[in-house]
Amino acid sequence: MKRVAIQGFEGSFHDITAHKYFEGEQLQMVCCATFDELFREMKADPTLIGLAAIENTIAGSLLHNYELLRNSGVTVVGEHKTHISHCLCCLPSQNIEDIKEVHSHPVALMQCRDFLSKHPTLKVVETSDTAGAAEEKNRKKKRKTKNTLAEQNPGYISLTELARSKSQKSTGYTIQMWLRDSGTVDFLTLWENKHNEKFLSIPVELKALTPKIWIKETHSIGIVSRQGKNGGTYAHKEIALHFMCWLSAEMMLNVIEKYLEVMNDEKDN
Repeated sequence: MKRVAIQGFEGSFHDITAHKYFEGEQLQMVCCATFDELFREMKADPTLIGLAAIENTIAGSLLHNYELLRNSGVTVVGEHKTHISHCLCCLPSQNIEDIKEVHSHPVALMQCRDFLSKHPTLKVVETSDTAGAAEEKNRKKKRKTKNTLAEQNPGYISLTELARSKSQKSTGYTIQMWLRDSGTVDFLTLWENKHNEKFLSIPVELKALTPKIWIKETHSIGIVSRQGKNGGTYAHKEIALHFMCWLSAEMMLNVIEKYLEVMNDEKDN
């Protein structure tokens, strides 16, 4: 089975192109939020095949991707031309008059500029991925109808949902890899010691660590686990932010930039 890294999520044009190029073959997709992440994944795993757009008839050359390609040292072994055709999607009960915003990748929005110019009331919102934007909208709709553990415990966020949105690997596997990072254990220990009087700071075997073991052995309150419908792993919002930064270098950079922005504002005041 070939492992192929793409920018975007299931249903994206990169995903479609990969399956067309390797038609008839079994593929394991490694979905990346950004092209930078895609090339980092390839550098970390020599067995991984990367697929990235470099030219667009409307938007032109993707210069940043050329730069990433040049600096990566990887070899181009093939190319594929994909015809792009976009659809404006909404919920079944809606029509175009009900739509207020259009969420999509900047290149996709540029490809649709003629259509968008005919609908000036539509607010254009840039996202990292078109298919991902559609998936996020669908996820938000589902969250409104679910009585999740996060709703029962305000301030807790589903790590399972976060893992599903960022990785095509098993959500349980992704969470375990994060939990088995020594930096994660150090952070969780610091957080629990600050907020949990009953926390037991004990040596843990990182290679065998799971959320259930962590909760049971340490009496953690920052991470909770639930079985059955709407089950999964949930964490306090501060711990969830740590998980998000571990999942995405882009998120880590955003957090750093926000922190520096606040620090500069405090200095000015």
